Amino acid sequence: MRRAARWILAGAAAVAVAYGVWSRAGRRPPSEPVDLNLTGVQSFGEDRGNGNLLGIQPWMVPSDYASEERFRRKLDGYLGAARKAGLVGPDTVVVLPEYLGTWLVVVGEKASVYSAATVAEATRAMAFSNLPSLLRWTLVSPAPDRTRYALFRMKARSMAATYDRVLSGLARSYGVTLVGGSIVLPDPRIRDGRLAAGSGPLYNVCVVYGPDGRAQKPVVRKAFLIADERPFLAAGKVEDLRAYVTPAGKLGVLICADAWYPEAYEALARQRADLIVAPSYVFGDRSWERPWGGYENGRPRGSQPAQGRLTEEEAWMAYAMPARLGDSGARAGMTVFLRGRLWDLGSDGESFAVANGVTHMSQRRDAAALINLWLPR
Repeated sequence: MRRAARWILAGAAAVAVAYGVWSRAGRRPPSEPVDLNLTGVQSFGEDRGNGNLLGIQPWMVPSDYASEERFRRKLDGYLGAARKAGLVGPDTVVVLPEYLGTWLVVVGEKASVYSAATVAEATRAMAFSNLPSLLRWTLVSPAPDRTRYALFRMKARSMAATYDRVLSGLARSYGVTLVGGSIVLPDPRIRDGRLAAGSGPLYNVCVVYGPDGRAQKPVVRKAFLIADERPFLAAGKVEDLRAYVTPAGKLGVLICADAWYPEAYEALARQRADLIVAPSYVFGDRSWERPWGGYENGRPRGSQPAQGRLTEEEAWMAYAMPARLGDSGARAGMTVFLRGRLWDLGSDGESFAVANGVTHMSQRRDAAALINLWLPR
């Protein structure tokens, strides 16, 4: 019996060692250069010395998230192109899209994660190579979708650190206010000007960085979650929205669906925000021209049930920022979409700016784009 037990323990140890070696192998990031896929720069208005909103609609692919350096190089490439075009200055507010930081969950993973054809395949590959951590967080998950919670929870600290180092460094290097796009993190906080992951429920959040590279308090938390987010994310509170003081004016940030609800604009109007931006993401290729499915969080007061009669694009124009900015007292706003080939998720959307009652649309393209709005007085 003792000999059998020793053989069993030896076998288990060998399996554990073999698994450890296998799980660490194949994690070297790809060597090919990042591809900006930047085909257009559009600018609206005139430079009157009042600053500008600069939207970066990036084109992201899984390998852009293989390492912190690749992620930094991708975003630095877009900002460098904007500076070369004369669109970067001390009064510039740079806007990045929803979920840009969320895919930092795959930093440092095996090559099979980046080459997977679908999110499901990538998730399986990531789960198998991180089984101990995945099991730990699955067992304590407070969310109905235990797997998604566990994947983001086990990588939370490294995700927050990468997001913070890259975006803080870019804001400081270019001397701009930077709206960092959103990232999924557990109850994050700003401590001494740096982003830190907390514990507990996951939130879809965004951080604003000042020209000195310091993260501004508080973290922006998405309040109106869509159906796909509810199984693993917690909702923020509209009343917690804050306006940030920037060189270009007081800035409010609404994450995607929040820009459809009057309560969000009212919260920012009470703080006299005069700029409002909305980092956003629309799932699915060619979804911009498909029938709109309607509100996923209940119809806002005063709106009409028009799903099925409008396209996704028409609904954004009729019910989101172009229709609501005027009532907020803000003088200008911008909505920026995430584009790219992130496994089989698809993406669509046409970034736009709003000022003086006029909506300026970027050119529709399956590529990266820069959209600039010179601010009116």
